Amino acid sequence: MTSYFKQYRPFLFFLLRFALTYVVLAYCYGLYLEQFSLAKKEVDGITQWVAEQSKSVLQLVDSEAYIAPNPKEAGVKLFFHHRWIARIVEGCNAISVMILFVSFVIAFKGKFKAMVWFLPFGIAVIHIANIIRIALLAVALYHFPKAEHLLHGVLFPLLIYGIVFILWMIWVNRFSEYAKGTTQK
Repeated sequence: MTSYFKQYRPFLFFLLRFALTYVVLAYCYGLYLEQFSLAKKEVDGITQWVAEQSKSVLQLVDSEAYIAPNPKEAGVKLFFHHRWIARIVEGCNAISVMILFVSFVIAFKGKFKAMVWFLPFGIAVIHIANIIRIALLAVALYHFPKAEHLLHGVLFPLLIYGIVFILWMIWVNRFSEYAKGTTQK
């Protein structure tokens, strides 16, 4: 048993760091969400912010794009060309994707200095990509409403997770302790 632990020690510590980081961040995010009542249809501040930024990007194409509260759920309605085109709810704010990203980077440890700038950089890239994703999805749904499942369920998740994967590869290959030529101090 001891030899197995020695052999798989790096992998086990990777899993432990990943799991602990993910659980702590998810728990903190859950505490944040508890401030908002689903029964009262309250939208959390991050989701509202994402909806407003998505609307602003859409206004580059349609100056009359707007958002409105959704009376049926804790979410925001997004209107494009005078048509309700999408609903933005808590899951659309990409926080869970950011938590996954941060957990992976911490699990694939690297130099602290690199992590201090790479984590905010990656979170910003994910946030910007998410805003663009929502705006592009709204335009695509306006033109191709029958393709909603393909667009919302397949193509646009591929976009955001593809970007996260690229960020992970950059981290692992350039900044983690496993990157060529780096040593952990």
